[in-house]
Amino acid sequence: MSWILRLEDERRLADPAPSPGASVSPPPATGPAPPRADLLALLEAPEAHLRRRAALAVGRVGLTAGVDALAGLLADPEPEVRQMAVFGLGLIGDTGAVDVLVDALDDPAPPVQGRAAQALARLGADSAAPAIGAMVRRHVTSAYDLDPDDMTYPQGASVEAFRLGLYALGELQAFEPLAEAVLGEDSRPILWWWPVAYALGRTGDERALPALVTLAGVQGSVGPALAAEGLGRLADPGGTEALIDLLSLERRGRAVVLSALRALGEMDDPRAAEELDRFVRIAGLDRQLRRAAVDALANHASRASIEVFVELLGHPWPPLRAASVRALSRVDPQRFLLVLSGLGSDPDWRVRAAAAEGLGHASPGAAGAALEAMLNDDDQRVLPAVLEALAAGEPTGTASLLLDRLETPDVVVRATAARLLGELRPPDAEAALAAAYEAAEPDASFLARAAIVDALAAYGSDTARETLGAALADRDWPVRVRAAEHLARLNPESDPAAAIRPAQGLRRVDHAAPHLTNPQVSPHVYIETARGTIEIELAVLDAPLTAESFTTLARQGFFDGLTFYRVEPGEAAYSGDPRSDDKGGAGFTLRDEPSQLPFLRGTVGLARDRPDTGGSRFFITLAPRPRLDGRYTAFGRVVAGMEAADALQTGDRIDRVLVWDGVQPLTGAGQQ
Repeated sequence: MSWILRLEDERRLADPAPSPGASVSPPPATGPAPPRADLLALLEAPEAHLRRRAALAVGRVGLTAGVDALAGLLADPEPEVRQMAVFGLGLIGDTGAVDVLVDALDDPAPPVQGRAAQALARLGADSAAPAIGAMVRRHVTSAYDLDPDDMTYPQGASVEAFRLGLYALGELQAFEPLAEAVLGEDSRPILWWWPVAYALGRTGDERALPALVTLAGVQGSVGPALAAEGLGRLADPGGTEALIDLLSLERRGRAVVLSALRALGEMDDPRAAEELDRFVRIAGLDRQLRRAAVDALANHASRASIEVFVELLGHPWPPLRAASVRALSRVDPQRFLLVLSGLGSDPDWRVRAAAAEGLGHASPGAAGAALEAMLNDDDQRVLPAVLEALAAGEPTGTASLLLDRLETPDVVVRATAARLLGELRPPDAEAALAAAYEAAEPDASFLARAAIVDALAAYGSDTARETLGAALADRDWPVRVRAAEHLARLNPESDPAAAIRPAQGLRRVDHAAPHLTNPQVSPHVYIETARGTIEIELAVLDAPLTAESFTTLARQGFFDGLTFYRVEPGEAAYSGDPRSDDKGGAGFTLRDEPSQLPFLRGTVGLARDRPDTGGSRFFITLAPRPRLDGRYTAFGRVVAGMEAADALQTGDRIDRVLVWDGVQPLTGAGQQ
């Protein structure tokens, strides 16, 4: 296991073989020399659990050199090994594996069939949709007796294959094979289990409208909320009445109402705007529901609601004030400028950032002076929005300002300036960007260096290529990957991907530690908040390094006092960011540990900007989020206190986080 963890971290399949003629260390006195670490060799291990774990590792490493070996595992006698082999092929993402994955849809074991469908969807294999549909039809009867809101995991083998097949057809937007499996001749669903609503909604096909309307009206919460989400994606006025019916606070749960509000915001239908305006004016309305209604009304540019937006600018809750600022600026930029001039500076940085964003909707002449004044804001978290608005309004006059900001201490401001320079591409900025990359090398965060690499790639000059070449050895893997991708695009004859391996880990990890290679207990963490305590069981087998990092940070007191900086009711709650702007972290990145664990209600996942950029930020799902399955790291699940998680609101504070690992008593900061 220590081999596996180390090679996953290094993103390579094996240690390099000794060079011919190279000196070889003598074997230890106690026995023969240990064999060379090689994941492909482990695929032939006599123990099924090792073959299975090695198959996952080959997938996580992501090199196409592992495709043939994983394909060979589809003849393995153990279904668990075959199942992980097809999952690994999906992680690698090589379309050359499509044929063997289609064959795996007929594997004798239903779990292998389901994982093959999942992998084909990840590869975007549209041609496989009919075969996936045939597999789904074979298993449809297994789900007939399930409660529509049943989120049990794992289900029986056939039900799991059915679920994964539904997801796959949804992701492939394959309406016809999906309809053949789950819809009757009247286009209504033959079963109401929530994954049916999810899959139909993901197709984005207007023919799904009658079925989604039906599923929005059934009892329960999970299925109707997902059906409403699907109706919003369709944006067909034929779904408006069904969504309006879901706004009953007496008959429907909060999650369903929230989903309906968001969906109505997507409808190009005056009835939707009228109903949202009525809803936002309800006396005593939950502030999160009111905020969702304001966001939806902003999409409609509802002038009838302008006075509501103005009134809410004085609301005591900053997220609602910020939403109202954004809404007013989009609906009536002139009124927004007039109101803003008389308000003064808001005490909360989030509202000031929203005001800067709103000024981007006004004419440059009217907004320019206000934005320039905001460049002096005491809180650096406001500046990215200011720079965005200035660049959108007067791009030619903003270049020098952006170049100056490449030298600011704040990493997010520098990253924003670099990204905007890459979009504007002012002449002769390459040298400044190259110097900024060199100056950013000591940064704990990768954000500025990654943005600079992207900006330089937009130029493609010799100066840019020189810095991109240096970035192949960046200490952060995500920066190396970006540099390699850009260089491969600029010079298709090159092979920069080989130069970025082995990856350099920023955290010192003992890959042979027993709690990583052979954990005996699943640690529990307790997140204490004013809403209650949330107890989480960590998935040490599926995400050992992420779980270990989380417990280490918790024992150091890292999370104590941080906020849930973003809460999307009915979707997810996010924390772990010292900056509270979705850009902070603990000064290191973690590689992704994708697994077969699904993102259901109460799953704890690692937040990231793009692959392998996780760190300290995490989220708790408040409803199923299948689109994250196999892509994000699921490293735990809520086992108690889900009602506290449901009650969280943006800005709520973590009092402290305690850890129980089966060895030490509950420990937190100062109790290691």
